[in-house]
Amino acid sequence: MSYPQTTPPGRFGIRNVGDGPVDHAATMPVAGLCNPFTGAPSLAPLAVLVDHIAGFANHARRPDGHWTVSSELSMEFAPDAQTILAADPATPVLAESRAVGAAGTTSLSICDLTHGGTEIGLATVRTFYIEAAVHVPGAFEQPVESTEPLPTALADLMAVEIAETGGDAVVLRQLAHAAVNNTLGAVHGGVAAAGLELVASAALNVGRPQDPLHTASLRINYLRRLIGGGRSHYTATPLHVGRSSGVAEAQGIGDDGRVALTARLTAYRR
Repeated sequence: MSYPQTTPPGRFGIRNVGDGPVDHAATMPVAGLCNPFTGAPSLAPLAVLVDHIAGFANHARRPDGHWTVSSELSMEFAPDAQTILAADPATPVLAESRAVGAAGTTSLSICDLTHGGTEIGLATVRTFYIEAAVHVPGAFEQPVESTEPLPTALADLMAVEIAETGGDAVVLRQLAHAAVNNTLGAVHGGVAAAGLELVASAALNVGRPQDPLHTASLRINYLRRLIGGGRSHYTATPLHVGRSSGVAEAQGIGDDGRVALTARLTAYRR
């Protein structure tokens, strides 16, 4: 199953390839998806795939009359994950997810990431259930096809632009664009997670283009909805940058100046 380009899954070329009562699977192409700050191939867009298919495992067992909203997302990558993707960008990444344990107020799912049969990482998504949600057209209802050509650069796919770089701060502005929104009208959780990864990894790699630190883990908390446009942006500052490892903190800030998402990224030198 594929999605229209006016939805986040369709915009990133995600295709559902499995949909069972226990397991769910989807693929996503990764060719040409580079960090706009560094120009290096990026693991960030895999957050869109993770939030989609791991979130789907939670969504599939929602109670009647409820909808799902991501509250936490984490990704853990093998040390050579970025190298593997860069060596064969034409092969899509496969994500297979399943729900973990019983669902209560929240639901947890786990997701395995593979590339050409090689394991490159794993991820988890926790969602909570909300009642009587008001939806806008999106990935799960009333989608429409776009008549505009789909962009190829990651920044354009995400509808983001560099706002600031240099020193300790790295800032990426989140523009308003309906095609990167979820069914509740906020920026898709995976797109927002990708924005946090981009700024955090860029903050750790300022001044070290020949000896980069590669993302190993990303852990995100969703605090409230992030609406694109206005002063909405992602920003990150390094907490530690060593010879072989680094840790950065990132935030997604809404137009009202309030923190909507917070994250911590850990990276290592290969």
